[in-house]
Amino acid sequence: MQEGVTPWQHQTVLLHEAVEGLWDPAVGPHPQGVYVDATFGRGGHSRLLLSKLGPQARLIALDRDPEAIAHATQGPDAIHDPRFQIVHAPFSSWADVVADLGLPGVHGLLMDIGVSSPQIDNPARGFSFRFDAPLDMRMDTTQGESAADYLAHASADEIAEVIRDYGEERFAWPIAKALVARRDEGHPVRTTAELSAVVARTVKTREAGQDPATRTFQALRIHVNRELGELEDALESALTTLLPGGRLSVISFHSLEDRIVKTFIAKHSREEVDRRVPFAQPKPLMLDAIARIKPSAEEISGNPRSRSAVLRVAERTDVPWSEALVAGPAKGGKVKGGKSSSKAGGKGGRR
Repeated sequence: MQEGVTPWQHQTVLLHEAVEGLWDPAVGPHPQGVYVDATFGRGGHSRLLLSKLGPQARLIALDRDPEAIAHATQGPDAIHDPRFQIVHAPFSSWADVVADLGLPGVHGLLMDIGVSSPQIDNPARGFSFRFDAPLDMRMDTTQGESAADYLAHASADEIAEVIRDYGEERFAWPIAKALVARRDEGHPVRTTAELSAVVARTVKTREAGQDPATRTFQALRIHVNRELGELEDALESALTTLLPGGRLSVISFHSLEDRIVKTFIAKHSREEVDRRVPFAQPKPLMLDAIARIKPSAEEISGNPRSRSAVLRVAERTDVPWSEALVAGPAKGGKVKGGKSSSKAGGKGGRR
């Protein structure tokens, strides 16, 4: 195994459903189509997609995790296919990558959001409270500040807001106070075990079967990697870069992610009647909502980490993009914690 390629394995979630959602099953993939896997990970979706595309098609993959890039380009699992190329970039920049390649648009966009199993299972990455390791949590280890660096300077109010909004943790304020108190005593949290211990001492009750630190770890990871802001930016780009009839296929793993995807698709696929102007022409819709798919019982049995996954599929209509059509808040409002578009890190998807 070459340097940079890690041994941790991953089972791709909703593999066939997500890939086959990229086209009308009665028509199949475009013979000269351009497709994007914006969250390559370990390449499960990309490999299946390549097996279904014609010789004139093209697949562009992105990932911001250097280990994922290494997995695609080095060692026995490297992809050697002239139709394929991978770019080290956050998935929010997928439309910029397409434009830089001189392509007018894409026929399908796949995104698998969140943290990947190899990232969780590699202790050195600092994503999990199951291992004692430096508290990093960056998906792109070449840039941005780690979770430990963030906790070394953030105020108690800032930390509490992150833990409350991104972890939906009702003990956010006591946890934040405890972290800052430890820092003020000259012992800032620098490892996963230290963070887990602080949370365990602070959180007195927790759901059965859930570690007290689960929500805090999730919140810090989302913040450090700007995950929700990345998702919002990537979705908006679908309106401008998907060609008419092009499909959007998005897998999310927790309610904050899925709420953003659900609200985005609903905003651009549902007719809304303004009761103040009942006879006005309906707003042109830029998306058709196609499907919402959950893993089967068989998949969940074989891969328990898939149990919370939700796949949503939408198709771009032929309505041209315009600023007027995307202006205004989405129906249902912005997801709590949607401020995540600030203080960026980088992102790779759960693959």
